[in-house]
Amino acid sequence: MVSLHTTAHDKDEFSQRIKVFGDIWMVRIISMLADVTQRFNELHRSLGPVSPTVLADRLKKLEDYGLIARERQTMDQLSVTYALTDKGRAILPLLKSIESFTKKYL
Repeated sequence: MVSLHTTAHDKDEFSQRIKVFGDIWMVRIISMLADVTQRFNELHRSLGPVSPTVLADRLKKLEDYGLIARERQTMDQLSVTYALTDKGRAILPLLKSIESFTKKYL
């Protein structure tokens, strides 16, 4: 939690950490991977109007944050799947709380 008595550096650090929640595509990707592993094209079709470039960028960022894992399925094909890591699954209750809050108050 952000304390009212934090320094400017602490607030900036918090802002950097919470960036993932300010990007609707990242939040939607996490939500879509909650129950199932998916391939890039499956995510792209399900997400709707997101460009492949933006999707690839967000997947890379989520992977860099350790929230999703990218796994090559076979050596013969370029078949790659994405799944939530334990760290990514830890975010799901928070997303459900945000959803409940917005339904009730916004």
